Amino acid sequence: MKAADIRCASDLKLYQALLDNTDVRRAREQIERLEEKRKGPGVRRRLLSTSVRLSRSISAKLHQMADHCLERLGIESTLELYAYPGPMYNAACFKPEEGRVFVIFSSALLESFVEKELLFVMGHELGHHVYRHHEIPIGYILRGKGPPPAALALDLFSWSRYAEVSADRAGAFCAQDLQSVVRALFKLASGLRDERVVQFSLDEFLRQVDDMLAFGEQPGQGAPMQDWFLTHPFSPLRVKALTHFDQSVLMRSGGIAESDLEDQIRQIMGLMEPDYLKGKTEATRAMRNLFLAAAIAIAEVFEGISDSERKVLKSFLEEGYALEKLDSERLREVLPRRIKAAREQASLAQRMQVVRDLCLVARAERPVAAVERELLEETARGLEVPPDFVAQCLEASAELD
Repeated sequence: MKAADIRCASDLKLYQALLDNTDVRRAREQIERLEEKRKGPGVRRRLLSTSVRLSRSISAKLHQMADHCLERLGIESTLELYAYPGPMYNAACFKPEEGRVFVIFSSALLESFVEKELLFVMGHELGHHVYRHHEIPIGYILRGKGPPPAALALDLFSWSRYAEVSADRAGAFCAQDLQSVVRALFKLASGLRDERVVQFSLDEFLRQVDDMLAFGEQPGQGAPMQDWFLTHPFSPLRVKALTHFDQSVLMRSGGIAESDLEDQIRQIMGLMEPDYLKGKTEATRAMRNLFLAAAIAIAEVFEGISDSERKVLKSFLEEGYALEKLDSERLREVLPRRIKAAREQASLAQRMQVVRDLCLVARAERPVAAVERELLEETARGLEVPPDFVAQCLEASAELD
């Protein structure tokens, strides 16, 4: 089994789509130009001046762990390890420079984590390198001079969370011990290490995930909007995802199938990014009904449904939907009632997701017709979605998920 074989499928799919995104390509080109013009010190120079290099002579055991991770993940680049003083448990892997890979740890983490926990952390950070996550300049895009289009921002955050799932798998692949992996995440989440105060329990930590999952079954209780803009999954979700990974064919003979594993991961991550097209709650049904009526109305309002609009609609809807048999006039009549039902049943985050997807339907034909924009804005107002969200989504250059 190789590192590429255990990468999260959703991470890879979103990663490839983002690399093709016009705004992301533009940002990468800007960074390349800046790096060509840069005359000051690079990453290695900054690390040498602000932290302590952990050479093999002063940290032989840590380098033995590093050698193990490099071999497991198939990395041939030169690795340099660094430490900096800090009370928080933290580690990071920097973008490679001149053939070198850099991993830095806080002093608190190195002093508090045992060997297999450190193997997980080091494998996680090296996972970001082996999967080339640094190729997506998410920080540069999100903290640039102007905010990115809303749809692109959502895609970036969603991808970042799945990228963490891949990195966690790389860490678990190196540690080969689920109990130690989860204990490391428990320490990272709680800041606790002294078992005289709190005794770690894998089962209890997983029960916290079950309590989170229960919220997803309640009408109108989708992921709060702030959850959409987090780069890392919640720690309990990472634990649940790693538990499924440990029980899969990727880690043991006779485990659950890879396709089933990826379905489970998407379900878990849905707590932070609701998927209303397949949900079974009252809220998701209301959202699905709204999307069908509004999408058909928007596509047809200007010169009928075009081939490109039909293609986009089919990408959202199940195969059982025959677009030519749908009564568009009736759907237009029931649209106000469906807007009202979605507003009452769904959270703001879920309603914004519907508006975003309706904008993707409208953008199938460029430029977006004035009557289509008016219908989008009318729907957004009815759903009590911020008025500028429609404009942001229409101006975005993100691809379909």
